[in-house]
Amino acid sequence: MSRIFQKRGRDKLYIIAEILEIAEETKGVLKTQIMYRANLSFTQLNDYLSFLLKNELLMKVVLDNKEVYKATSKGIQFLQHYREITELLRTEKENAESVQIEHKEKIKRESTK
Repeated sequence: MSRIFQKRGRDKLYIIAEILEIAEETKGVLKTQIMYRANLSFTQLNDYLSFLLKNELLMKVVLDNKEVYKATSKGIQFLQHYREITELLRTEKENAESVQIEHKEKIKRESTK
């Protein structure tokens, strides 16, 4: 099986997409909400927020005297592309598994002849 299909922990792109999904849902989310919902430590959160702000995927705005984070149009575009790619990979994985099952069934039929 290809490495890309192996189950692993969350990678950086997954976490970035998760943060952007959280930040796209509302008018804006607090830093602590992102931290808890994305299951990140404070240090990890700050690193990701810094990266996302620097690359203009996320913006910080003041709403009701609180700093909140929102996904930018660039961030939403990234998220759309990420979803498309993960769907392609999921479909490819399903196709590969289907071929593998068919192959095993064929071998089993041939061995019983």
